[in-house]
Amino acid sequence: MARILLTGGAGFIGSHTAVVLLERGYDVVLLDDFSNAARDVPARLQRITGVGVPLIEADIRDEAAMAAALAAFPVDAVIHFAAKKAVAESEADPLLYYDSNIVGTVRLLAAMRRAGVGRIVFSSSATVYGEPDECPIDEQAALRVTNVYGRTKLVMEGMITDLVRTRTLKAAAVLRYFNPVGAHPSGLIGEDPTGVPANLMPYLCQVAEGKRPYLNVFGDDYPTHDGSGVRDFIHVMDLAEAHEAALRRVLGTDGDFTVNLGTGTGYSVLDMIGAFEGATGVKVPYKIAPRRPGDVAACYADPARAATLLGWRATRGIEDMCRDAWRWQSKIALTNHGP
Repeated sequence: MARILLTGGAGFIGSHTAVVLLERGYDVVLLDDFSNAARDVPARLQRITGVGVPLIEADIRDEAAMAAALAAFPVDAVIHFAAKKAVAESEADPLLYYDSNIVGTVRLLAAMRRAGVGRIVFSSSATVYGEPDECPIDEQAALRVTNVYGRTKLVMEGMITDLVRTRTLKAAAVLRYFNPVGAHPSGLIGEDPTGVPANLMPYLCQVAEGKRPYLNVFGDDYPTHDGSGVRDFIHVMDLAEAHEAALRRVLGTDGDFTVNLGTGTGYSVLDMIGAFEGATGVKVPYKIAPRRPGDVAACYADPARAATLLGWRATRGIEDMCRDAWRWQSKIALTNHGP
């Protein structure tokens, strides 16, 4: 089986993708700087899969470290997860995002070129669509970012597709995620961000645990069915399986392609709170707060191209997302605070 390097592989989506790859027989190498990941993730992956995973601690902006990693572990392809990803933080510190995301990707791609690694799966975002004209959003929709984070993803996409066009890379998949949530059903890995969570589900779980007093719902005056923002929430295990499907195509076919990864169904923030309470039996206090700069009213996918091109569809529902996320959060609480 192929050997695959996962940059940001100890993170939320990277770790779940590692599980799917390991269970399907791939040889996996993780690379992470642990700026937003736990150091015990490789041990947790071994508990789930029974397979030990090599780990390289490095920042993708360190080109020498990237070159050394690819020399030590010759790979057939890279899945590139490593990036800063918070919209509000990107607006507060654009240079951090340009450096971490764009400069980091340039240095990763340069190291890949020198090592003769020509195949990549790239973790992009539906943020590149900005305020869409209509939903569901397909891959032909206008690209018009509304925040710095989205702009960095769009630049990264362009770099990768340019390198395929000019034959510096042989093959690339650009995967535009919508809103990944949930956790592995074992409860052994999940989303546990450093500091204050920037995404809805981990913040919601921390409120349910009692770690935070309430959830802020940013805006109740959007033109949606209940006034709160509508998003396409996708279970992280569905997303991980999509990466394996994209990887198979990248390993077997030259050229590049771009697909949306979502369920095709939009749920509002208030819908998600209600679903979480229904699935877990835990009440989640919340307050209405002003809209955040860069947020859009509604964003959900047309996932038809992923089904046609990759044979992939999301199969897990909103209840699965909430139950699995809460199982993971409950285990974190026991680990940190005791029974």
